Amino acid sequence: MQESSVIQHFLQKGIEQGIEQGIEQGKEQGIEQGKEQGIEQGIRESLIEGILENLEVRFHTQNLQEVKSVLENIQALPRLRQLRRRSLEASSLEVFMQTLIG
Repeated sequence: MQESSVIQHFLQKGIEQGIEQGIEQGKEQGIEQGKEQGIEQGIRESLIEGILENLEVRFHTQNLQEVKSVLENIQALPRLRQLRRRSLEASSLEVFMQTLIG
């Protein structure tokens, strides 16, 4: 009977250590994932601000709320990078809007 309780004790210790290690690993992964998401969100916001600033300066307009709303719904960074470039190349705000919506 005593041998059984020793085995139970070590089994319990192993389970507790496994749980602790799992929790610690989960915390580390969560922190890393949070950092990555924060960086991506910062890049998105910077791209959107850059696009709006380019349009304001190039086309002397500040009424860009509709453009901003559309941009804020775009999650793909490559698409936002493409639009940033188009904001520099477009011959008019209307041409940019066609690129944005089309």
